[in-house]
Amino acid sequence: MQRDKLLPGIVHLGLGAFARAHTAVFTEDAMLAGGDLEWGIVGVTQRSDTVARQLVPQDGLFTVAERGDGAAPLRVVSSIVDAISGRDNPELVVERIAAPATRIVTLTITEKGYRFDPQTRSLDLADPDVQADLAGRPPLTAIGQIVRGLQQRATAGAGPVTVLACDNLPANGDLTATLAMGFASALPASESGPLLAWMRENVTFPSTMVDRMVPATTPADLDSVERELGLRDEAAVVAEPFKQWVIEDNFAAGRPRWEDAGALFTDDVAAWEAAKLRLLNASHSMLAYLGLLAGKETISDAVAVNAFHTACRRMMLQEALPSIALPAGLDGEQYCDRVLRRFANPALGHTTAKVGSDGSQKVGLRLLTTVRGTLDAGRSPRWAALAVAAWMHHVAGTPAADLDDPLAQGLHAALPAHRAADTVVPALLGFRPVVHPALAGNNGFRDLLLHWYRIIETDGPDGLGNEINNG
Repeated sequence: MQRDKLLPGIVHLGLGAFARAHTAVFTEDAMLAGGDLEWGIVGVTQRSDTVARQLVPQDGLFTVAERGDGAAPLRVVSSIVDAISGRDNPELVVERIAAPATRIVTLTITEKGYRFDPQTRSLDLADPDVQADLAGRPPLTAIGQIVRGLQQRATAGAGPVTVLACDNLPANGDLTATLAMGFASALPASESGPLLAWMRENVTFPSTMVDRMVPATTPADLDSVERELGLRDEAAVVAEPFKQWVIEDNFAAGRPRWEDAGALFTDDVAAWEAAKLRLLNASHSMLAYLGLLAGKETISDAVAVNAFHTACRRMMLQEALPSIALPAGLDGEQYCDRVLRRFANPALGHTTAKVGSDGSQKVGLRLLTTVRGTLDAGRSPRWAALAVAAWMHHVAGTPAADLDDPLAQGLHAALPAHRAADTVVPALLGFRPVVHPALAGNNGFRDLLLHWYRIIETDGPDGLGNEINNG
């Protein structure tokens, strides 16, 4: 690609390993296929400046190393034209979003980056960072940065723009629109009225589904890339060969021809989202918590345990699949089998600790949706309940200071001093930020959780394996 002719057209918030191995690759491939070089990416880090410090000395260049069957050779990706530390330069981030050249803002900020109440899907106005952004400080939250950028666009007449969420959240476009509108509505009336009117006319929020397994890069990965490449690349990322992007075609100011890079444009993103969240992501979480229970360091180690593989497959086939409508052309059983094969890739080294982090943000979306759907159909959510019970055991057995979760303190405040099935299960069922009261009051679900939790605490991984294999 002719880097000297590459122009910035996209601002990406959340410049982690996934964004570089997924969105940046799709965007480069689209520009290479069509020759349209107006979609260079200005990447913004959110919680740390590490990636910006790695990329800036390399002019935004970085290596993607595929690992596993069908892996392509190393490639150096050149679609990122600048990298900014969002926490250190929030005003610059707002300026970049407001720039007339910016036509798309993309996000991979993880579930917790949206600062929303998962029960109401509304902006958490009690969040201290949200409050500070609303009060007028240079914004540090992603939603605050977006809305302040839109506000500057409206004032300067910089033209329409698309905000494209790429995180594992159902109806992520609608959710992002709700949160952005909620932030704008919470501004003083003299600001909110004109801004909301402008947003309704000039901003679109398409939904997407993204899929590629991208574990955290390790020092060993960097050493391996250096041996293959002949150069040290501190920003290198490792990924599986598989990648997928499903996008709703609703763009306010043009877009790259991502379809030339293999993306699928459809009016039915919701079906793809449901399949990904409730089959792949749910199974990922199940394996993480079962693996942590059994002392397994990686997802590939966990799925290699026959009982855990069995439980995962049963949850997908017996509970998740019957409670969702698959997109046209997707074979459910084949999809489930492919998910388990992808999890078994030992080259990725996806750790159970990392996948199991932020459980309070994931359990509801990935597992409790299947629990509700299965109960509504008059069936027993036996296997999804196992995954939730394993999460509960992980929360109760991990000190608050060591629990990698934004709600760690609240979860532990809800727990009783005496930790046993009969006390932990009702305590965490009553934790409203995760479990809806209607589901918490379902006796059948509670009994399943108690059943699994008692086996975990009494018989450990071996007893759990026997129960699964006999069930």
